[in-house]
Amino acid sequence: MNFSEELAQELYNAVKTILTDLFRNKEHYYYITLISDGGAHTPCISAWSYEALCRSSNDKEEQEKIKWSYVDSPYCCWKQEEFNKVEALLLSQKNIWDLDSKAFETEVNSRFEAMEAAMKRLDQEGIFQLNQERDEVVVLVEVMPPDYTNTERAYRMNYANSKIYSEWLEEVAEM
Repeated sequence: MNFSEELAQELYNAVKTILTDLFRNKEHYYYITLISDGGAHTPCISAWSYEALCRSSNDKEEQEKIKWSYVDSPYCCWKQEEFNKVEALLLSQKNIWDLDSKAFETEVNSRFEAMEAAMKRLDQEGIFQLNQERDEVVVLVEVMPPDYTNTERAYRMNYANSKIYSEWLEEVAEM
C-alpha cells in the first residue's frame, strides 16, 4: 500500500468512528465537513445539525451567520483523538514546508485527494444518510482559509439537484 492509499484508509477509519459516534444523537445533519489547512495537515471533522443550529441561538439572523461555520459548530473537532494515526502517518513524511513549490503543491493535492477518497467511500457505504436522506446533507472536504478548490471538491461529492447543496453554493461557495 502506498502512502496515499494508507492515508485514505486511516482517514476513512477515523472519520467512520467519529461519525458513528456523532450520529448516535439522532440529530438531522445538513453540513458535514472534513477540514484541513493549506498544508493539508491533520484534519478535523465539523458538522451542523438543524437541532444544534436551533440550540445555538434563538436569533434567526445569528443562526444565518453561523449556519456554515465549521468553527462555530458544537461538533467542531468532535473526537479529534481519532485522527492520531493520521497525524502520525503525516508526521512520518518529510516536512511539507521543506518541499519546493512544485513538490509542495503535489503533496497537498495528494493529501486532499486522500481525504476526498475517504469521504466518498463513507458516502458509498451510506454513513451520511444515517439520520437524514443523503440529498439533505452537504458533504465536504475543505481547506481553510477557503478557496475555489472547496467548491471543486463539493461538485464531485454532492448531488447537484439537492436543495441544501444549492443553498451552500449560493451562500458560501468560493468560486
